[in-house]
Amino acid sequence: MSLISPAARDALEAWVGHQRALKGAAENTLTAYRGDVTEFLAFITAYKGECQGLAALARITVTDMRAWMAEARSGGIAPRSLARKLSAVKAFYRWLAEREGFEPTAMLSARAPKFQKKLPRPLAVDAARNLIDAVEMQSQQPWVGARDVAVVTLLWGCGLRISEALGLRGADAPLPETLRITGKGNKERVVPVLPAARDAVDAYLRICPYPLQPGQSLFRAIRGGALGPGAIQKVVARARMQLGLPASATPHAMRHSFATHLLDAGGDLRAIQELLGHASLSTTQAYTAVDTARLMEVYDRAHPKA
Repeated sequence: MSLISPAARDALEAWVGHQRALKGAAENTLTAYRGDVTEFLAFITAYKGECQGLAALARITVTDMRAWMAEARSGGIAPRSLARKLSAVKAFYRWLAEREGFEPTAMLSARAPKFQKKLPRPLAVDAARNLIDAVEMQSQQPWVGARDVAVVTLLWGCGLRISEALGLRGADAPLPETLRITGKGNKERVVPVLPAARDAVDAYLRICPYPLQPGQSLFRAIRGGALGPGAIQKVVARARMQLGLPASATPHAMRHSFATHLLDAGGDLRAIQELLGHASLSTTQAYTAVDTARLMEVYDRAHPKA
């Protein structure tokens, strides 16, 4: 951040603190926000040829924004990533304008590049089952295979995010019939635990070589520390290559599959939204890859005037 003025640096850190304290943003999200805004501020400093204090930042124009976006695009950044960066910069400026008392309309009028949203690709039921079976075979150590199966089963059987599954502690075992999960934005939800998921976790715990400590991670790495998401992503990648599944068959795809398979079995879209912890029903619709006809079917069956 050496190219950024002390005032701008302090404002950025104050904004990040605001996002953490009042918005409940996750640390990974905050890291991305800080990086995106830092890149923008560094560009503006170089583009203007001098250190940009808060007064100078208040005079940023649409032309300046376009120059930044053109520079980013020339560096090979994808439209989707640039749109995310622009969103972070605009959020920072809204906060800064309110705090410093300037009009941000010109800067906020910069438009994000258009991109086609990639819908998640859920796996078919048989493919999800086969993937879990193949995951178990990727390790020569039985307890590691059992561990990986337990994690992936929680993703598919309970609709957990990988961070939520790996965030479970020893105090959560043995798993109860329902789990209280704290997800994005510190939002809590209650998730039923299927017997298959409970059994998979129990099987792992029976042969895990490390003692179960209430305050420590439930899922342990090879050397006994907390298991990270990278290990699960790698083992799923090896399993999908063995099965000939597409690259979209990721750990997160198992969460997509949880939602789609519930809906296919007659589950209510609103209830699935609650299970996934989505703030918006449109997000759940994207996860489940439902079409308009399927939504109308749910509507016709559930609406009191139907």
